[in-house]
Amino acid sequence: MISPVYNIIAVPINKIQANSYNPNAVAPPEMKLLEISVWEDGYTMPCVCYYLEKDDIYEIVDGYHRYSLMNPASKLFSKRIYDREKGLLPVSIIKKELSNRMASTIRHNRARGSHSIDLMVNIVAELKDTGMSDQWIMRHIGMDAEELLRLKQISGLAALFQDREFTEILNKQ
Repeated sequence: MISPVYNIIAVPINKIQANSYNPNAVAPPEMKLLEISVWEDGYTMPCVCYYLEKDDIYEIVDGYHRYSLMNPASKLFSKRIYDREKGLLPVSIIKKELSNRMASTIRHNRARGSHSIDLMVNIVAELKDTGMSDQWIMRHIGMDAEELLRLKQISGLAALFQDREFTEILNKQ
């Protein structure tokens, strides 16, 4: 496999959309710092996207806040960055199914910052709904059994506890 970073493309911002599952939040001071960073240094990291061929659109996997700086519909929009970049965002493409894209988003975010608990609960629920095991979730999102248990408890959804594998993993610790 060749890393996607070796094939960066410039994508018009109107052909990019946010995903519905990103639990990452950036506080206003850090968001302002991101705007200054992109203004002063340019885009030094591409956004990671998945190409939705049917819709001819790119969906963000990582880089939502960098994308937001260029998105005129966003309250985080920076006209000066949009103008300088001519409405084009540097993008790296990954080709993965939805559950693996969700896991990629979480890995990227966890390596950098904090998450919304509510959105993390939603992601775990959605991954369980798509048939992902507790073992898969822990391995691909970088959670331990205790953290996964806490998210399941917060959710209050009995369906999240149906996987007996989780109990076996927790008991082995």
